[in-house]
Amino acid sequence: MHTVLSNDDLIQLPRKDIRTDGEGSVQVHLDPATKIDGAKVFAVYGKGGIGKSTTSSNLSVAFSKLGKRVLQIGCDPKHDSTFTLTKRLMPTVIDVLNEVDFHTEELRTEDFVYEGYNGVMCVEAGGPPAGTGCGGYVVGQTVKLLKEHHLLEDTDVVIFDVLGDVVCGGFAAPLQHAERAVIVTANDFDSIFAMNRIVSAIQAKSKNYAVRLAGCVANRSAGTDEIDRFNEATGLQRLAHFPDLDAIRRSRLKKRTLFEMECTPELEAVQQEYLKLAAQLWAGSVALDPQPMRDRDLFDFLGFD
Repeated sequence: MHTVLSNDDLIQLPRKDIRTDGEGSVQVHLDPATKIDGAKVFAVYGKGGIGKSTTSSNLSVAFSKLGKRVLQIGCDPKHDSTFTLTKRLMPTVIDVLNEVDFHTEELRTEDFVYEGYNGVMCVEAGGPPAGTGCGGYVVGQTVKLLKEHHLLEDTDVVIFDVLGDVVCGGFAAPLQHAERAVIVTANDFDSIFAMNRIVSAIQAKSKNYAVRLAGCVANRSAGTDEIDRFNEATGLQRLAHFPDLDAIRRSRLKKRTLFEMECTPELEAVQQEYLKLAAQLWAGSVALDPQPMRDRDLFDFLGFD
């Protein structure tokens, strides 16, 4: 059974000048001045290639279909998170900042924010050059820029679409802003292994920040038996299930969200699942307190010798 946290548990801890997000770690810390106020903030994580951008973009559209003002922030140097929303690869925040030698006062909103399908506002944070810098710095600069331009004041939902597995504090930086984290997974060992590590990262951040786990989304999976077995053992829960439909793959190639594809009974069921997920997250999902497994235990649990 999963542990449900009380409202008292969800109160954000007092901030200190120096804090440790997990024993022995050195993390990128949130500047209190760049805290996102007012909007519900979600961070989407999962193994590389699992479909986080597809999930994030269609979830953004689902929120917009519910009448919410949505901002999606892509946190990947590949800067294709919002590709199906805007129909093109947008310049990144780091790109435009570099053009003005990081003088933010010289930037206009339209230099880095683009309107996508159904009014979803899109930002691509980008990343530092390969092998240099930190993704956490990029996320911080993006949120700071959005606040300077007052772009978060009229936003109901912010979705961070985050690069791959969590391997350092930089990739975990969006968790410092998020209210809930959602993990995208498939019904296979590698995806569940990554999910287990992400659970550990979120639990570490939750010691000092308000972020809590909402649950996982099964993606590109005919079944969910292994996901459900892992969830039962650790205290996680499945929020939605999206099957491995060819229409989902083709939507990416056609630069379209699933809500723009020619509708079939199967695709309509997927659209309804996204709308249901958005409504559930907006209403306030249960804050989970799952207990991740040790690597060796996870290998044994999933039946690998």
